[in-house]
Amino acid sequence: MKVILKSKCIENLMKTFKLFHSGRGSDGQKEENLEQIVVQEQKLFSFETLVAATRDFHVDNKLGEGGFGPVYKGKLGDGREIAVKKLSQSSRQGTREFMNEAKLLARVQHRNVVNLLGYCTHGAENILVYEYLPRESLDKFIFDSERKKVLDWERRFRIISGVARGLLYLHEDSHSPVIHRDIKASNILLDLKWAPKIADFGMARLFPEDQTHVNTRVAGTNGYMAPEYVIHGRLSVKADVFSFGVLVLELISGQRNYTFSLDLDSQNLLDWAYKLYKKKRRLEMMDSALASSSSSSSIEQICMCIQIGLLCTQADPAKRPTMRRVVVMLSKNPGTTLEEPTKPGCPGSIYRRTLKPDGSSTFTVASGSGFTTESSFPSTLNYSNSASTSTLSTSISHSHGKGKRPIQG
Repeated sequence: MKVILKSKCIENLMKTFKLFHSGRGSDGQKEENLEQIVVQEQKLFSFETLVAATRDFHVDNKLGEGGFGPVYKGKLGDGREIAVKKLSQSSRQGTREFMNEAKLLARVQHRNVVNLLGYCTHGAENILVYEYLPRESLDKFIFDSERKKVLDWERRFRIISGVARGLLYLHEDSHSPVIHRDIKASNILLDLKWAPKIADFGMARLFPEDQTHVNTRVAGTNGYMAPEYVIHGRLSVKADVFSFGVLVLELISGQRNYTFSLDLDSQNLLDWAYKLYKKKRRLEMMDSALASSSSSSSIEQICMCIQIGLLCTQADPAKRPTMRRVVVMLSKNPGTTLEEPTKPGCPGSIYRRTLKPDGSSTFTVASGSGFTTESSFPSTLNYSNSASTSTLSTSISHSHGKGKRPIQG
């Protein structure tokens, strides 16, 4: 009976991916064949197993819900806890992201990237099964006035370093280079030892190794997207570097970038941090939960990380460090001299790209209202958190109600 179920699951999953890839043209043909990966990895769960693990997807086991569909906590017969992500049958965008996430995570293995345990298809049901991270997502702590107190600097620095190593793996050391496109606090999950794991690969992209960037539809979350990506659709690993820099500054300040309101003269967290840095008052941005418990050595490390965050969020992508360079900087002794950051890429400014004779480009910043400011985004456990489908032009005038930028057609 188990053999029949397993065979049927493989058959259904193959049909799903064949349907998805049909009509994609040469780009689809160049991508890894997920059917072969599924058969090779044997990461298959029967629907009955997942029904039992989640108590028939009981509402009490529901962890959250995004554009993809609901996510449930489950427990397997062998005692392992799992997170079960179901594709909403009414979600067209979710179907695309389901395929994308399954394809990418099938070959990704790193201690700082969430582990995809397997797949299941059952009739119209499409399900992904992940390891369950008991502390859930970083945003549940860092933006909560009480829960953030458990995040001392040692834990925050460990999270920063772990995310950096995870991104370095995705950009340079994975089977194929991957750009995540949605690095943010709610997509960083924490295990019992506070080690971070990058999650939610629904919008991730495989990146050609022989290219510096690709032009693609814009998808991501307000406050985390690099300006050259939002305005020109130019996607490179430096877009993830920008998002990482925002995350670093949020971890240090305890403030969300896209709902920042502490300083009326600053457009957002990045602008505020840069102004304080230039005035040599960078420690004023430190989270009050850190200020009372930080030692002199940790203060130096915090200052170094503020500078790294600003280097990662510079308006000109060419000036941002690679994640390999970031990992090296994080390993240096506090007090080490680093490069001076230039002005960050801030929403509310216009970024103009200037082509040089050699074909390279630079970005300059002019005052003005380039694109919409960020909207608030309620905290939910984001084992999945997707964007809705909409049209996005160069002159952006609308933002998604949950902080997500819509995906262009």
